[in-house]
Amino acid sequence: MEVFVYGTLTDPERVARVLPTFEFRGAATLDGLHRVEGEYPTLAPGGRTDGRLLETPEIEALDAYEGVERGLYVRVSVPVASGNHGEDRDRDRKGDAELYVGDPATLGADAEWPGTGSFAERVRRFCRESEVAVRLRGRD
Repeated sequence: MEVFVYGTLTDPERVARVLPTFEFRGAATLDGLHRVEGEYPTLAPGGRTDGRLLETPEIEALDAYEGVERGLYVRVSVPVASGNHGEDRDRDRKGDAELYVGDPATLGADAEWPGTGSFAERVRRFCRESEVAVRLRGRD
């Protein structure tokens, strides 16, 4: 499974402490969300975030590390494109990647997510309706 990482999990030594099996696929950019600092980094609507694309079969270990069951972060799937953003995005689609978005209220981050419903519902709706996507920039 591919995962877009933008915080502590961009460091190979940190990842090795969390995951028994992983590989970095390369540098990537997340279009549609920008990084916001809090107790831990999170994402907010708009802009771009640079990070890395990580591949691992150990998604449950990442869920535990990110505190998904405790409501600290929510995991959401977004499309991965080969590199171009725009009209050809669907043609260049290379599958999906997971990403983790931290609850700004829990993390003390200055971010707001539009809409109604739970935090997870608002994040998933925004990512879907705003065409949030990851672009692989190349091997790193």
